[in-house]
Amino acid sequence: MKRRKSTKRKCRNENDQISSNRFGRYILNEQKLISDENKQALAQAKQQGVKIVLCTGRPLAAMAHYLQELGLVDEGDYSITFNGGLVQKNDTGEIMEKKVMEVSDIQRLYKLAQQLDLPLDVLSDNVVLQLPSAPRKQSLYNVLNKLLQFQPADISDITDEFVLNKAVIAYDQEELDPKIKEIPAEFHEMYEIIKTRSMLLEFMPKGVTKAYGISLLAKDLGLKQEEIMAIGDEENDLPMIQYAGLGVAMENAVPFVKEAADFVTASNEENGVAKVIQKFVLE
Repeated sequence: MKRRKSTKRKCRNENDQISSNRFGRYILNEQKLISDENKQALAQAKQQGVKIVLCTGRPLAAMAHYLQELGLVDEGDYSITFNGGLVQKNDTGEIMEKKVMEVSDIQRLYKLAQQLDLPLDVLSDNVVLQLPSAPRKQSLYNVLNKLLQFQPADISDITDEFVLNKAVIAYDQEELDPKIKEIPAEFHEMYEIIKTRSMLLEFMPKGVTKAYGISLLAKDLGLKQEEIMAIGDEENDLPMIQYAGLGVAMENAVPFVKEAADFVTASNEENGVAKVIQKFVLE
């Protein structure tokens, strides 16, 4: 384990928040299981009054079984979903804070997807609207998120009646990566565009990141920035790693996330989450 900086304090205040990213290579092992060590450390932190907040690109419904397994479904438990677009209560699903897209955003991104000849999906709560921007190409998003409900839609079906959380392009990496370079600069100025997996590109409202979601919840809970520890491993975790009073990267994180972190803990196979909680919260 390596410390990158020494300027930020250990998070031991009982009101501290631990915010973690999507379920993947930070808390699940290679068998896609949460180890007993990680469960115990998270449970002990919660018992001490620490807010354990999962921060993910997914909707709340896609995390329900993990929240149950970790005992994070009580009153006062929260999640940050859609990469910071929603802040929700785990027990009721009530939305405390939100920032979503407009119909005009989806229309603009649909035209872009047509130009790139790639399939575009739009997430509206727990439903994925699959648009025919590239009729001969099949989106791979259903492979990545099997718990969501998928339905075909036309761009004319997208109205203000839908909550438009984000848009995604899920396609083979060999074709996706070169096409990302073709996205005009104006789109980067208008949206948060981030590659969250090898074959997944996400479009969020400008300013919406996991750090944005955490900052909203922290304000609601009366937490200071220095009272927050964030643990992550992927590109979309970088803003929250940089925002938190203590930003922690997993040993198996992508290189630039590790470089930005204040501390690098052990890998997902070595119970890195449990170890960093023991070091900075429970000791």
